[in-house]
Amino acid sequence: MSVVSSAILGRYSRSLADVVFEENLEERVTEDLKTCSEIFRAVPDVLDAFDSPAIPREVKEKLLSELTAQYPVHAVASNFLRVLLQHNRIRHFQQILESYLKAVDDRKGIVSARVTSAVALSPQELKSLEGRLIGITGKRVQMELQTDAGLLGGVVVQIGGTIYDGSIRSQLADIRKRLTEA
Repeated sequence: MSVVSSAILGRYSRSLADVVFEENLEERVTEDLKTCSEIFRAVPDVLDAFDSPAIPREVKEKLLSELTAQYPVHAVASNFLRVLLQHNRIRHFQQILESYLKAVDDRKGIVSARVTSAVALSPQELKSLEGRLIGITGKRVQMELQTDAGLLGGVVVQIGGTIYDGSIRSQLADIRKRLTEA
């Protein structure tokens, strides 16, 4: 597999985002692409076939046409897949989809936050945390929840490259560090 820069892949995702928002098709096309993602994950041989230099382009295009006939998608999604195939980028579909979903969230003013806590948070705690995160980011927050008993207590939140660590484990580590320095 060749190395393709994220900037190149990002152009495809941003261009698609431009089209779907301009045409007011974001929800439909996003769902169609998520369905394609599920198909490609369930049957990885499909992407392998699209990527294979041993398979003629006409056969690949016919396979894509049959796939979109069996699993109908909006014309914009179908054309996007065809462009990726023609430019030998379809093998990077998952990366492009992730970049597209991030671009969509950015345009909608949504930020993703990975929230890890020692135990599952109550609905009231989640609502409170969401309010704090909205205050910090100025955006709507979509939380991905995880538990890690190793935290002992508290919460660790990752938004993009920023980590907010309010776990008891990190507080104990800070205390230990201060005590050993004193």
